[in-house]
Amino acid sequence: MSRERLPDLRVPHGDVPERQHIWVRSVSPLAMAATVRGTIRGMGRRANPAFAGAVVAVPLLALAAAVVAPLEIHTYVHVMAGVLWTGTDLFMALVLGPVLGSLDVDERASVFERFTPKTSFLLPTLATVTIASGILLVGRIPYLTLPAAWLALLTAGTLVPVAILVGWNLDAFDDRRWQVAAALAVLGSVAALALTLPEFEMASTPIALTVAIVTALSVLGFGVLMPGEVRIYQQMTSENPDRELIGRIGLRNAKLAGVQGVLQLSIVVVMVYLRYGGFG
Repeated sequence: MSRERLPDLRVPHGDVPERQHIWVRSVSPLAMAATVRGTIRGMGRRANPAFAGAVVAVPLLALAAAVVAPLEIHTYVHVMAGVLWTGTDLFMALVLGPVLGSLDVDERASVFERFTPKTSFLLPTLATVTIASGILLVGRIPYLTLPAAWLALLTAGTLVPVAILVGWNLDAFDDRRWQVAAALAVLGSVAALALTLPEFEMASTPIALTVAIVTALSVLGFGVLMPGEVRIYQQMTSENPDRELIGRIGLRNAKLAGVQGVLQLSIVVVMVYLRYGGFG
């Protein structure tokens, strides 16, 4: 697939034009590097600054409180964040997707232009809190252990693919900021694996399954869905937005949210079996 380089575009505040194919990126590296903060600010304004601030701050504060709170409260925070994340994903796939699929191009794009800025703050935060609180929770439950090598595998299996996917989706391979972030992800992952793999031991079946599912969720969410939301914003703020492309990316994200929902329900099944002595 062709990936021709466009001229250097220096556009303020994240208002970056984009080519008109759902999988091909056209944001110049310099424009990408110059507009990361502007994109966040712009999406925050469109989402409503109070909403964006609240849906990020409240879950993160709950996570910070949970790690020093009694185990029951920590569990509650983890479960509630997971429920909200799973419920939102399933709603997008089962309700929003089919409804929007029946609308015409302009109507569909109008909905995603209002919907995407909000989900771009809500869903990554819920995902982060759910995953982080779950990892920390394992360390507090006596009969569960997450061997260091498995944590290193989870980290490497998440950070490296996400870095590659973000770079490809946003055409940022020549962006020095991306290069630094990707180098840190690779070097950090390699170092962690080098330190822990010599003492590798097989984890219990539920833990191994959970690590695999969480890795898939993280890569899909942060490597595909989140860049897709950025691309929608870039189209929304371009001089000639491609409304068909906005709708196509939005519908794709809604379908992939259903995949995430299934993966999240799979973790619930694993946890129930673990709680009641399943998986031997």
